[in-house]
Amino acid sequence: MAGHGEAQPMRATAGGPLRGVAEIPGDKSVSHRSLILGALAVGETSITGLLEGQDVLDTGKAMAAFGATVERDGPGAWRVQGVGVGGFREPEDVIDCGNSGTGVRLIMGAMATSDLTATFTGDASLRSRPMGRVTDPLALFGAEARGRRGGRLPITLTGAAAPVPVRYATPVASAQVKSAVLLAGLNAPGETVVIEKEATRDHTERMLAGFGAEVRVEATAEGRAVTLVGQPELRPQRIAVPRDPSSAAFPVAAALLAPGSEVRLPGIGLNPTRAGLYDTLVEMGAAIEFADRREEGGEPVADLVVRHGALRGIEVPPERAASMIDEYPILAALAATAEGRTVMRGVKELRVKESDRIDAMARGLEACGVEVEEGPDWFVVHGRGADGVPGGATVASRLDHRIAMAFLCLGLASRRPVTVDDAGPIVTSFPSFVPLMRALGADLSG
Repeated sequence: MAGHGEAQPMRATAGGPLRGVAEIPGDKSVSHRSLILGALAVGETSITGLLEGQDVLDTGKAMAAFGATVERDGPGAWRVQGVGVGGFREPEDVIDCGNSGTGVRLIMGAMATSDLTATFTGDASLRSRPMGRVTDPLALFGAEARGRRGGRLPITLTGAAAPVPVRYATPVASAQVKSAVLLAGLNAPGETVVIEKEATRDHTERMLAGFGAEVRVEATAEGRAVTLVGQPELRPQRIAVPRDPSSAAFPVAAALLAPGSEVRLPGIGLNPTRAGLYDTLVEMGAAIEFADRREEGGEPVADLVVRHGALRGIEVPPERAASMIDEYPILAALAATAEGRTVMRGVKELRVKESDRIDAMARGLEACGVEVEEGPDWFVVHGRGADGVPGGATVASRLDHRIAMAFLCLGLASRRPVTVDDAGPIVTSFPSFVPLMRALGADLSG
């Protein structure tokens, strides 16, 4: 898969207020894990609210290639007939994970302790991303990986025939690495332990426990320790996927930016390991109401009501980075309109996402007339405040869905239109983004 096809330019132009209800699709992180753990359970797991973006659909295809039965009953409604822990069969063809770093890393973990071999690839963006951070700990279980120089896809992974449990301290704050190790630990005897200095999103721990695995989480002198007892029989579940807070960030931002706007977003997941952006926006003075807080499918959710209002620049605590790492592109766009400087530190992980997101946002913001400073793991956006963002640029999305959406939102508040050279990658995570935004009143053309 070389890419998603011909480039699809799109332009955003400032217009009237955004109003209405934004029905956000299901959480991507929970959707991936629902399919994978459903495939590892014994029996049929039913899922409602599944995100039907290309990233998640590719994970569903991969689970079918490993022997699970994956069927769609209707919009967002899916059934997975699992094969049980250790029951994966060897795929007959290469596993193409498209643009999804989450998908490929979690699937590698899920198969790494089974005696079989699989080859993984993806699009141009995914093939440029480092996989050693996952294949290195998987080697501790006994798995063997062979790939391109620098630990990049395509990679052939041979699972451990006689896996051993692992105790692993993650060198970077990464829910993908933690989750890959825990999924590998499912088919290893004894206890697998993952220790993280900074807490990352905990969907995997929550869902493993829901499927019947024995999982313990405790604070230790080394950090947050997650212990999994291996070789359980996972029980099939009925999973209601909460709405994705990362996708919600874009209409939230657009409503904050466009004067006169008021948008309601029902049922948004607010897992504390994912809600850092919303804490940050409140500190910046954003007019966001969190109504009817409740729990759905084991995850905290609320209805958000967002109104336009001026923002002020702040220094984002670096320890918050893990809980909002995917939201820095849209935060940078918002920071461009704020009064004063917004400082973001401890964000080196942005350098190895679908693109180098620090560089992508810095170059795009500069083209739109915004001053940016950057370093290896930090960047500072000098907000334009009442002067407004000049805009008028065409920005490179770099095959990165979040870069594309961030600049389209910025264009809704810039003095001149902002164009992204390729909006095609948006479909990987938020296929309804363009029609949803247009229904709210956004002027998106392309």
